[in-house]
Order: sequence, then structure tokens, then C-alpha cells
Amino acid sequence: MDFPNELKYTKDHEWVRIEGDTATVGITEFAQKELGDIVYVEVETLGETLEKDAVFGTVEAVKTVSDLFLPLSGEITAFNDTLESEPELVNTAPYGAGWMIRVKIENQDEINHLLDSLAYKELTGA
Repeated sequence: MDFPNELKYTKDHEWVRIEGDTATVGITEFAQKELGDIVYVEVETLGETLEKDAVFGTVEAVKTVSDLFLPLSGEITAFNDTLESEPELVNTAPYGAGWMIRVKIENQDEINHLLDSLAYKELTGA
């Protein structure tokens, strides 16, 4: 299973790519495999400022619907609207074209509470 070293991770199975004061967020390869085939991604919080761990959307798979939790406090500045017509990108390219949102980071200190790839690998037992 792939857990890129340049990313940060959460216990809720989101990945985070930090670029300056912007974070790109998606779900990990582990999460998409656990969920199965993704059929719908819903994010209705675009333009909103939310606290860390707030629900920013949902992901629907054939078997279940799961909440998506914001890994860092901030304003949701972008949604990957390609996922509206191609939600399967979350399965085929979870760390690339399957990204979900971009967030303008409000509190840089929260980055220190994210997991690195080794700690996330240990968490998943992969």
C-alpha cells in the first residue's frame, strides 16, 4: 500500500499536502480500499471556514456513506468538481486526480499534530 512520504495523514484516513498556507486534502489509499468503489463525493462547505475535525463532506461507496473530517482549521477554498462526474478517481488516483478539497490554513501549529507516513502506516497495520 502506498503512503507517500511528502504527505501528512490523519487518524480518520485523510491525507494532507501542505503548500505554503494551503492544504490539499483527500482520502488515503487505505481508506478507499476499505470503502470499496466510490460512487459519489459531496462537499457543500465550499467557501466556509471550519474548525479542525469538523465534517466537511461525505463520500459514498457502494456499501456505505462516510463523513469526511477536516484535518486543519481553515477556509475551504476549492472543491475538485471533477469528482462530480468521475468519483472513481478517488479509487484510481487517491493522491493525485482524486483530491477532494483545498483549505487556506488558519492555524499552522495544527500541522504538528498530523501523522507522518511511518506513523500512519503503523496505525493501519499495512
